[in-house]
Amino acid sequence: MKYLGVNEIREEFLKFFESKDHLRLPSFPLVPRNDNSLLLINSGMAPMKAYFTGQEIPPSKRVTTCQKCIRTGDIDNVGKTARHGTFFEMLGDFSFGDYFKNEIVPWSWEFVTKVLEIPEDRLYVTIYEEDDETGKIWHDVVGLPWDRIVKLGKEDNFWEHGTGPCGPCTEIYYDRGPEYGCDSPTCGVGCDCDRYMEFWNLVLTQFNAEEDGTYTELAMKNVDTGMGLERMATIMQGVDSIFDVDTVKSIRDAVCAKAGVEYGKDHKTDVSVRVITDHIRSVTMMTADGVLPSNEGRGYVLRRLLRRAARHGKLLGIEGEFLAELSKSVIACSGEAYPELVEKQDYIFKILSIEENSFYKTIDKGMEILKADMEEMKAAGEKVMSGEKSFRLYDTYGFPVDLTKEILAEEGMEIDEDAFTAEMKAQKERARSARAKSNYMGAAETVYNELPVELETAFAGYDVYDVANAKIVALVANEAVAETAQAGDTVAVFLDRTPFYAESGGQVGDQGVIKTETGVVKVTNCVKVVGGKIAHMGEVTEGLVQVGEMACASIDVELRMASSRNHSATHLLHKALRTVLGTHVEQAGSYVSAERLRFDFTHFAAMTADEIKEVERLVNDAIFASYDVHTDEMSIDEARNRGAMALFGEKYGEVVRVVDMGGYSIELCGGAHLKNTAQVGSFKILSENGVAAGVRRIEAVTGKEALKHYQAQEDEIKEICRLVKSTPDKLLARLEQLLAEQKETAKELEKLKAKMAGGAADEMLNSKVEIGGVAVLAAEVKDMDGNALRTMGDQLKQKLGSGVVVLASGKDGKVNLMAMATDDVVKKGVHAGNIIKAAAAVCGGGGGGRPNMAQAGGKDASKIADALEKAKAMVAEQLG
Repeated sequence: MKYLGVNEIREEFLKFFESKDHLRLPSFPLVPRNDNSLLLINSGMAPMKAYFTGQEIPPSKRVTTCQKCIRTGDIDNVGKTARHGTFFEMLGDFSFGDYFKNEIVPWSWEFVTKVLEIPEDRLYVTIYEEDDETGKIWHDVVGLPWDRIVKLGKEDNFWEHGTGPCGPCTEIYYDRGPEYGCDSPTCGVGCDCDRYMEFWNLVLTQFNAEEDGTYTELAMKNVDTGMGLERMATIMQGVDSIFDVDTVKSIRDAVCAKAGVEYGKDHKTDVSVRVITDHIRSVTMMTADGVLPSNEGRGYVLRRLLRRAARHGKLLGIEGEFLAELSKSVIACSGEAYPELVEKQDYIFKILSIEENSFYKTIDKGMEILKADMEEMKAAGEKVMSGEKSFRLYDTYGFPVDLTKEILAEEGMEIDEDAFTAEMKAQKERARSARAKSNYMGAAETVYNELPVELETAFAGYDVYDVANAKIVALVANEAVAETAQAGDTVAVFLDRTPFYAESGGQVGDQGVIKTETGVVKVTNCVKVVGGKIAHMGEVTEGLVQVGEMACASIDVELRMASSRNHSATHLLHKALRTVLGTHVEQAGSYVSAERLRFDFTHFAAMTADEIKEVERLVNDAIFASYDVHTDEMSIDEARNRGAMALFGEKYGEVVRVVDMGGYSIELCGGAHLKNTAQVGSFKILSENGVAAGVRRIEAVTGKEALKHYQAQEDEIKEICRLVKSTPDKLLARLEQLLAEQKETAKELEKLKAKMAGGAADEMLNSKVEIGGVAVLAAEVKDMDGNALRTMGDQLKQKLGSGVVVLASGKDGKVNLMAMATDDVVKKGVHAGNIIKAAAAVCGGGGGGRPNMAQAGGKDASKIADALEKAKAMVAEQLG
């Protein structure tokens, strides 16, 4: 058996199936598309569900891939064992109604024994106990003895997912030798020990599971195989775990070098090294596919993995931020197989650095909360922290539960493990329900699933705005597939050719008209439905239309031009943002209509006024430069070589469309654009704000909408000039004059208020009472804020000489309270902070302060009198 590295095994597998007429596809992004049943892609076949169900036509009936996968079900075991991991690569070959058992079984044996050169006497296979057909192929065609073909039950060797496609599996095992086995006399394939390692699962989708529990034979049978790349590498390299294979080991070694530790010497150290090694692979891959850290969904998975890695770095004694540096080793190992890692590396480093830095601040915040919780527990004589508190630290503040346990243990305390587990389970249930129940595809069935899967529409609208000889190939009228539709019906019309752009890439769909000899359809939107079919949505306004008719399809050219202006402007904006803010900026979403554009991008602070102005200037400069806009189709590799920007989460085929704006902006894009940047007219940013962690949003207008904006601004300035009796050229000076006059007036008003308050203070002194030999003045005053209340309190305390002053006022629906005590009274035991705290509670508020002065707020002004009585009672209590 020859030694092969991870990258070599991957290439050998893909090349082998290419030799069997398979189309090699690049890995799909980790973020699922049109599948809400998954947070992240977790198997090689997951991105291809639509091909298996027949909802979409695959690019070839034979496909082979190496798919990036994330599984976090065993995250708590990662590091503790040498076999658990969250990121892995899955090699697979797929047949969509083409070849079946007679082909894949011999091919798999050929690859394993001839290409990988694994000795035949070390190989075993399992089959489903009722699948004699596959057993005979292994024995009669491949020549495998029956004593090396093991029959297993439904639980082990039958793939099923509720109702729908299902079928038997056959798996290939490698015998690692008796030194890996157990002492059981029945040790063999299927034993739980480490001797027999399953490395390739061949799923033979043969049946359809019906609602009544029966199985019917599929007319088109499928093959879906999966071989764990890292697991295969452990066999080919003769090592014990995935952490010892060449690419993963190089990352592991980088972790050890950073921490200054040696792997294999100490179990606790090894756990931390494995956690960091695995998690840095996952977070690097997820970030490259556009996942951003957050507190929910896949962003929460990323955040949890990243913070867990950072935490274990600290346990190893690593000082400062280190994860971005380690991600370089991931990119070095896997960048050739996954070029998006190299393309997005600056962005990856930025995201990881910011999130790691944020985590260290979180640790500091969590420590404060934990210490406060521990103080409460000590005061109450408690030794067990509630599940609610420990889970709040973990879930809300990202504070690792193992750290909570460790710190509590130092004080002889612990967490309520059962309650914490219950809180964790409840959170998982909430997350699961948030993804919604779904069918096998993870998307609700619609009427469009009833249309023929082969139905296609040729888009001609890049170059023409009307098509005179389009044929109606399908109709949906009033939510049902129909042959005809008449005036008043809501319809979706499907044509064989169309000039209508279907909503995609953030650009809205075209509007327009479809006319036949017998009827007219007003199209209000154009969208892609299941299988990429183009639906012209609208209403029949005249006569009737029917399937098979020829039609003239025309778009609203003015609306198309307006949305194209905004779409082309987003490309110029993207380039300008990367120039001004840095290359970490990536498009994170967009919406382009005829009225305005919205552009989401990755950045981690609000843009300054100067940055916004500079971005605006660069975009307008590109418009005024009159760059010709060229669109070309080319291979993805050619596009990358030209420096074309790709968008996160997009799955690109071998041939891509490149939009080049005079070399200033080059992006992969399937949208509708202008012929020259000058057609944009002008560009104006309306707003810039945050929409999610690490994501900012710009809204802007172009062309006629920009002109409308400038005109509205001009009208507003004219109206302001009228109100302040000025002209536009003197408006600024006039406003400065008015502000100065207002400031002077405010000063005079404050002086007047102080004078009035002084007079009121003299009258209020008559209402003082004596409690325990101390003068106490507790009174309500009208419409005073906290500052005014404090000023009056100072005056009263000075006039009182010795004693306590408590004032309350209702203003703007809120209650302000203030308490003061002279120094001699404080020495007798009076504490203003405690007085005000008790009084504020009566009004539904809270606050506190020093012994000699305190302030608070409340919500219920009707309780002010009761609050003042409570304050007097507190003085009496304090004086004993």
